Amino acid sequence: MMKTVLSLLALSFALPHALSAAGNKPVEFRRAGDRTEVLIGGQPFGTYVVGRDAPKPYFYLMRSAQGTILTRGYPMVKDIPGEDRDHPHHRGLYFAHGDINGVDFWGEGEPGKAQQTAKGVYYRSSEELPHGRTEFRKFKETQGGPDSGTLRALFALIGPDGKQMGSETQEYAFRGDDITRTIDCTFTITADQGFPLKMGDTKEGTFAIRVVKALEEPQAKMLNSQGAVGEANIWGKRAEWVDYSGTVGGEKVGISIFDNPENIKHPTTWHARGYGLFAVNPFGEHDFYNDPKRDGSVTIPAGQSLTLRYRVYIHHGDAAEAKVAEAYARYLQEEK
Repeated sequence: MMKTVLSLLALSFALPHALSAAGNKPVEFRRAGDRTEVLIGGQPFGTYVVGRDAPKPYFYLMRSAQGTILTRGYPMVKDIPGEDRDHPHHRGLYFAHGDINGVDFWGEGEPGKAQQTAKGVYYRSSEELPHGRTEFRKFKETQGGPDSGTLRALFALIGPDGKQMGSETQEYAFRGDDITRTIDCTFTITADQGFPLKMGDTKEGTFAIRVVKALEEPQAKMLNSQGAVGEANIWGKRAEWVDYSGTVGGEKVGISIFDNPENIKHPTTWHARGYGLFAVNPFGEHDFYNDPKRDGSVTIPAGQSLTLRYRVYIHHGDAAEAKVAEAYARYLQEEK
């Protein structure tokens, strides 16, 4: 009898994941100019933009399985009632860093000193820098499928002098079922121009999502893998994952970022803010530790690359209801 009960409990734990895996929906891409619309199960998921309207590529209007929009529309969409209009460089979901060889690929305007200061300390490596552009070169893969789809694009890192500093590849693998959406994100920066690339120590980076206002504090909950809650306990701290959850448009929903165990400095530090900036940043140590003597920079030698991998997990319910910790454990098993 006890063996039967244990077997049933094990089945009840495994069944939701098995059904989810078996129920993955078709993924397709529709390209129109500089925009690629991602559809999962025939429904819009988000749009990837690689054009010259912004100095970096980005996804925007990303949705849950129920179609609820989870990323801020501004500045791409300027007439959404109630949206904050701060930080126009926070464009949906994007990858960029604020200091690569002294060039800012994160910001778009000229930030004031107050924006560049953490914990009351102003670091010279976080001051205003000349801006670069992540310019689109070509799609290397755009392949939909019956249960997943992959998009891979090549970019050039262009400095303020118009010369190429290095190359960047962005790859996204999409999956979705009736209740979840998953993006496996791979970013590779290559020092292919005959000189090294230094990913500088600044809090302005690196893989980011700007969530909708309903997922900001205090109405939403920020939680990390260590059980810490809220910006004060998560920002600058190390964790395997962070989750934002709340009620958006009537749906109880959440979004997590998982740090890949093969990434540098795993578990990573988080530039996660209560006002809606949800970012992973393994480089910004002197800000995060409030210690100007620390140096979190990483140098990519000439001819070599740095690859960072993350999973974005969009789920129904809060982190406990969605079993985010268990989803991360499955992610680790998949990566072995």
